[in-house]
Order: sequence, then C-alpha cells, then structure tokens
Amino acid sequence: MALGPLAIDMYLPAFPAIETQLGHGAQLTLSGFFLGLVIGQLIYGPVSDHVGRRAPLLFGVGVYVLASLACSFSTSMHQLIALRFMQALGACSCMVISRAIVRDRCHARAAAQAQSRLMLVMGAAPILAPSLGSFLLRHFSWQGIFILQALAASLALFAAWWALEETHPLAKRQHTPNWHEVPSVFLALLRERRFMGFALSSTLVMAGMFAYITGSPYLLMQVLGVSPQHYALIFSTNAGAFILSSQLNAYWLRRYDMTVLLNRAIHLPVLTGIAMIVITWAGNHSLYGLLGLLFLYMGSLGFIVPNAVAAALATQGSQRAGTAASLMGAMQFGLATLVSSVMASWHRQDAIPVVCMMGLCALLAWGTNCWLLRPHFPRLSRET
Repeated sequence: MALGPLAIDMYLPAFPAIETQLGHGAQLTLSGFFLGLVIGQLIYGPVSDHVGRRAPLLFGVGVYVLASLACSFSTSMHQLIALRFMQALGACSCMVISRAIVRDRCHARAAAQAQSRLMLVMGAAPILAPSLGSFLLRHFSWQGIFILQALAASLALFAAWWALEETHPLAKRQHTPNWHEVPSVFLALLRERRFMGFALSSTLVMAGMFAYITGSPYLLMQVLGVSPQHYALIFSTNAGAFILSSQLNAYWLRRYDMTVLLNRAIHLPVLTGIAMIVITWAGNHSLYGLLGLLFLYMGSLGFIVPNAVAAALATQGSQRAGTAASLMGAMQFGLATLVSSVMASWHRQDAIPVVCMMGLCALLAWGTNCWLLRPHFPRLSRET
C-alpha cells in the first residue's frame, strides 16, 4: 500500500531540479499521477471482485516497476507526466486491493483497527521518502529517485508473490455482479447515503492533505526559504502526526465505536483550517505557527480516515468490497487531481492558497458528515 505514497512524496524535494532540466510544470507530474490513480482504481476494484485479489495486485506492482524505471529516462516534462500516469496505474492496485483484503478478513471494528495499522505503513512512507529523496538528489540526481522506487517495488512484488494468499475465493466470486452490471453498482453506491457519508468524510479531509502536499514545496522552499533537507524534516514531522494518531485510534477502538471517534475527530481539521486562514490573512507568516497547526490537521486524519474507510466498506458485502474500495479511491484521488491542479495554477507569494484550500476541504468534510450521517448514525456492530 505504501507504493502510492512513496511515489508521491519521495520526489517532492526534486521539483526545482526537475524543472531546471526538463522545464516548467513539475507540479503537473503530480496531477498526472493522481489522474492515473483515479482511472486505475475504478478498474482494479471490479477486476479483483471477479478474478480474486492476488493476480491483479501482482500485475499492478509489475507495471509500477517498469514505469518507475522509464521515468528515470525521461527527456521532457511531457514524457515524465505520461510516465507518471502509467506509474500510478500500477500503484493504485495496492491501494485498492489492500483495503479489499482487510474487508475480506475482518469484521467492522477489527477492520478499523487494521486500517489504522495500514496508516502506519502509509505514514512511514512520507517520513522516510522525502529524506531519501533529498539524499539521492544531493548525492546522485532526481533520476536516482525513480530507480530506487523501482527497486523497492521489485522487493514488494517478490514478497507478494511469495507470501500473499488469495482472500477472495471462487465461492464468493460466484455472487459477484456481472461485468455489464459494474456501472450500475457504482451508481448504486453513489446513491447509498451511509456509504457516501463515510466515503466523503475521508475523501474531503484527504483532499486538504493533498493541497498541502502539492503546495508545500513552493510554500516552504521558495516562499519561506526552507532548504530541501529541512523541507524533508518538516514533511516527516507532519507524517509522524498521522502515524501517532492512527495508532492511538487503533487503541481507542477497544473502548469506542468507530463512528463515535469519527464523529468527534471531524471537528479538528475545521478548527485548525480556520485558524490557519485567520493568521495568514492577518499577515502572520510565522513558520512555526503554521507548522503547529499543520501538525494538528495531519493528526486529525489518523482518527478520521481509517474509521471512515472501514465504516464505508462495512456497509457492503465482501462480494463487492473491491468495487466499493475502488470508488472511494477514485473519489479521493479525483478530488486530489482537481485540488493539485488548482494549487498549480494559483500563484501567490504567501500561504493563502494552501491554507484556504485546506480549510475549505475540512469545512466540506464536516458539512457532509453532518448532512449525510448525523441523523442516521447507528453504530456498526462488531460482526458487520
């Protein structure tokens, strides 16, 4: 599951170097990657429901390996954008199928705890990836970043081939909707109030995180003058907040229902987003003040995302867990594509674009949660 975050976070410190060699538009390589994640996830989910989890996962990781190697040989920005799109088509197999595997094996509360453990993996990637990227950039080149991604994915491919068992056997696949019914299944999911409430709660707060990811290289390194090495440290600190809160979430799930934790945590990104907008609009560009609020925002995701994802999948049977996971992933990265494109075209010499987008996404997540879930917020049982 970490291949996606690894491909996103490792090369962020190399944006200036990539633009020096290939020309303007490094942020569009991130938008192209997000677009690939949207399209690919809509494919892998239904495929994994029909043919099982293992084969599509191995295929996707193989695509990731080849695309990563090809990225290191890019000679133009347009070529790199296209290859990043292909890299995303491979990475999204891990992101969709890992969630479906959790749904195959776990009931609702255990699934939320397992999703929190997956957040540990996803959070470790942003901590390690920018530092590794900065090291490779300093001692080698930006091409070395993509070579390392290919090597890491090759190890993951071997491990999955060696150790991963099929969790969606043929007996369950016999009850999966036919291929021509897949579009109607997506439409049915979009009309399910509880599924969409949980899915949008996760999707919108994650969009705020992607606003930070996309805008942070420009904001921190060019506006605030942070070095690539210090940028990696700052990025790692915020990822650490994500890890810490997700593990606290796994612990508190022993005492509280996942929907209770979600209901309480959804307020925090709204409050921190508003605070960031206020202090920035007032002309206070204090690095440490912004970093403290970013830390709180990222920490809130560890309580929101795993609970919302597990609750959304718990509303579906295992026969279409892959399809449901793919729709959630496509929504998440579809909005991330839109957000990153807006951030790439919104040029200001301050923090306003980043904090406004983060605050807006948090407010929409809170509003959606209140509208779709609060009047219909029954707790999900342990056996769901």
